Amino acid sequence: MTSPRAVVVHRTTEYEELLARHGTRGQAAFFLAGRGRGLDDLEAARSAQEEARSVVAAAIPADWRRAEVERADLARFVFGPEDVVVVVGQDGLVANVAKYLDGQVVVGINPGRHAGVLVPHRPSECARLLASIGRAPTMQRTMVIIRTDDGQELTALNEIYVGQPTHQSARYRIEVDGRTERQSSSGLIVGTGTGSTGWCASLQRGTEPSLPLPGAGDPELVWFVREAWPSPSTGVSLAWGGLADGAELALVVESDTLVAFGDGIESDRLTLGWGQRVTIARADRMLRTL
Repeated sequence: MTSPRAVVVHRTTEYEELLARHGTRGQAAFFLAGRGRGLDDLEAARSAQEEARSVVAAAIPADWRRAEVERADLARFVFGPEDVVVVVGQDGLVANVAKYLDGQVVVGINPGRHAGVLVPHRPSECARLLASIGRAPTMQRTMVIIRTDDGQELTALNEIYVGQPTHQSARYRIEVDGRTERQSSSGLIVGTGTGSTGWCASLQRGTEPSLPLPGAGDPELVWFVREAWPSPSTGVSLAWGGLADGAELALVVESDTLVAFGDGIESDRLTLGWGQRVTIARADRMLRTL
């Protein structure tokens, strides 16, 4: 039987990015000083992450295989079905990795002082958590998927956005719940229960506060149209709603180019052309978190 492989996922710290951009610590400090900031907080965050990664590495059982991957390399990394994914970072890093997984358990480790929703555990808990894999119950988090009529797909944990790459007016025909309408808007967002604490919560407050948002494991989705513009040829009656399990929302593109991306990652996107039809629905696979 193949032993599990622990895959530790992390991202480059802000301190490291700043140093790479400016070349030396002194130049980085000078840059920040001109903006009323210092390096102390960034260095403390880097030290906390390095310490957390060391603790996690020591917690991996000796008979397990191990690998490590930085966020920028996720698209090129091949996850295996036996992998246990240990994310060391913030909530957004779990969303970054979710689209590349299919049933693997994710253990979220927060190197900072405040636990996150998706990274609720302290580094000191890692050994116990890894020892419980296969026995401890996991949280099954609903994901959302967009499919194009030419066979492309993109999956997200929080939400999928469809609109102009510049966030200017997008023109399309929306089809949902047996109704259809031509619209011009700042884009459409379809979110999950996990995403209901972020972008969708903000849109709900400003659009329809009475719309119930799903929980993280609920199969339902919610959708919002941003800033729909009424005109003789476009309407605003389909501005928000829920998608029951098994239901889908469709768009027919009526702009030269629109894009679709998930979880705010614009660099990983689908490009949609005029006349193309896409459907958005609950994904078949779910994210399993410990």
